[in-house]
Amino acid sequence: MSQRIHQAEGGYPKDHVSEDFTVTNQHHHSASIKDQLATWHANRGDKSFLRAMIPSIRGTPYGETPTTKNPLKVIAMVSPFGWLMFFSGWFCWTMDGFDFFAVSLTLDSLAEQFEVKPAKITTAITLTLLFRSLGAVIFGMLSDRYGRKWPLVSVMILIMGFELGSGFCNTYTQFLVVRSFFGASLRVWGAAAQTSLENVPAEARGLLSGILQQGYAFGYLLAAVINLTVVQYSKPHWRSLYFIGAGLSFLAAVVRACLPESRQYIMAREEAKASGISAKEQTRLFGRELVAMFKTNWLRWIWAVCVMTFFNFFSHGSQDLYPTYLKTSKGLSAKAASKATIISNVGAIIGGTIAGYASQYVGRRFAILACIAWTAASIPCWILPTSFAGLSAGGFLVQFGVQGAWGIVPVMLAETSPPAFRTLFGGLSYQLGNMASSGASQIEADAGATLKIKGTQTPDYAAIFGILLGAVMAFGVVCIILGPEADGARFEQAKVAYQRGGGETDPTELFNREKPNHEHIEKTIPAEHNENELR
Repeated sequence: MSQRIHQAEGGYPKDHVSEDFTVTNQHHHSASIKDQLATWHANRGDKSFLRAMIPSIRGTPYGETPTTKNPLKVIAMVSPFGWLMFFSGWFCWTMDGFDFFAVSLTLDSLAEQFEVKPAKITTAITLTLLFRSLGAVIFGMLSDRYGRKWPLVSVMILIMGFELGSGFCNTYTQFLVVRSFFGASLRVWGAAAQTSLENVPAEARGLLSGILQQGYAFGYLLAAVINLTVVQYSKPHWRSLYFIGAGLSFLAAVVRACLPESRQYIMAREEAKASGISAKEQTRLFGRELVAMFKTNWLRWIWAVCVMTFFNFFSHGSQDLYPTYLKTSKGLSAKAASKATIISNVGAIIGGTIAGYASQYVGRRFAILACIAWTAASIPCWILPTSFAGLSAGGFLVQFGVQGAWGIVPVMLAETSPPAFRTLFGGLSYQLGNMASSGASQIEADAGATLKIKGTQTPDYAAIFGILLGAVMAFGVVCIILGPEADGARFEQAKVAYQRGGGETDPTELFNREKPNHEHIEKTIPAEHNENELR
C-alpha cells in the first residue's frame, strides 16, 4: 500500500479516504504492561526508558522541524477557521467555570436563603463533582462516535436549563437535586478541548492550550465581577448570577451550533460514504474499537485518573472555599473578597497562558513540575498576610502556579490519549479525577470546624489550605514523573473511533517521520470540497 497524506493548513489530513478502514501498525498491541510501556514515551528517540522518565527541557525531537518561539508568529499560524473553532470551545469551557463557581461565590447568600450552615452548601459542590463522571461517559462516547459539534451543543443547552433551575430554587433540598443534575450535565471539557485544539496547527497548541484552560479561570473572574456589581444591586440578588449564567450558556450553544464539525470527522464521513460503510456498521466498529482501546491502554487509564485527581485537588483545594477563607479567616468584607478573587484569577489566566506557551519548547512534564515548584514557594505569601494587598498578591502568585500547571493539561491529555478516543479518555479521566477530589471543599469545611485560629472560634483555613496543598503537590510530582509523554503528537491525523484499527493506534504513530507508522489507502476528494462545505 502506498501512502499519500496531504496536509491542509494547520496540519490536517486533506484528501485521504480509507477503502477498508484498516491501519498498518509497526508493532503488535497487547494488554501486557511491557507492550504498553514500549509506547509510554512516544518520541523518546534513543533514550532508555528510565532516562525518558526524567523530565528535561525538550528541545527539538527527531522528525520535527524547529519552530519559531515568537508568540506573535505562533498566533499567526492559526487560520481564521481555526480561531473560530478555538473560540467556540473556549467559550463553552468559560461558561463551565462560570456556572460551577457561582455556588462558591454565593455560598453565604445560599446558606442564609436556605437557613443552613455554609458547610452544608458545600455538599452541592461535592454532588456536582460526583455526578460529572456519568455525563463524561455518555457524552464522551457520543463525541468520539458522532463528532464534537452536537454533543457539545446539547451539553450547553442542558447547563442553561439547570442554571435556570438553580436560580428558582427555594429550599435546600431543591438546590441539591438541581445541582446533582447540573453535575451530570457538566461534561464540557472533553469536547470543548478537542474542538479547540484539533483544528489548529500542532506548533500553536501549547500556547492555545494555556489560553483554553484559563477559560475556566476567566469564567470564575466573570462570575466574581457580576457578583460584585449586578448581584449586589439587583432585586433577585444571588439568583441573578444563575440567570445570567443560563443566558450566556445558551449563547455558547448558539455559537457552537453555527460552526461546522471538526475536519477530522468530516473527512471520516467522506471515507465512510466512499466505502459504503453504513451507520450501523460504523457503530459496530466503534464498539469493537472501544473494547480494543480499553484492553491495550488500561495502564494509561490508571495514570490519567491519578494525575487528574492531583490536578483537581490542586485547583478545587485552592479555589472553592477561597472567598469564604478571605471573609472568615482573614476578616475581609464580601466586596474585598470578591476583588481579591478577581485578582487571583488574573494571575491564573496569565500563568496558564505563559506555562502553556513555554511547554511547547521545554516539554509538558517539565513545565508542569516548574509550576508545582512555583506554587510551593508561593504558599507562605498566600496564607500569612492579613491585609487586602498581601492576600491579593499571594492569591495572584498561587493561582499563577496552579493554573499555570493546568494550562498544559488540555494538550498533554490530547497527546497522550489513545488518539481515536481523545474525548472519552480526556473527559472521563478528568471527571474521575474530579470525583476523587470532590470532597476537597467538604474536607476543608469540616477541618474548619475543628482547627481554629488560636484563641478564637474562627476556622483556620490558612493552615488547612497549606497542609492540603502540600500533600497534593507531593502526590502530583510523583504522578508527573511516572507519566507518559507524547509532546508534538499529530493527533489530528489519527483515525476516528469507528474506523478499523482506531482503538489500537497509539501516540508513537503520530509523529512526522521519514517512515510513518500508519497509512491510509487514498481516494481523492474533489478539489471543490472546501471549508465552505464543512457544515
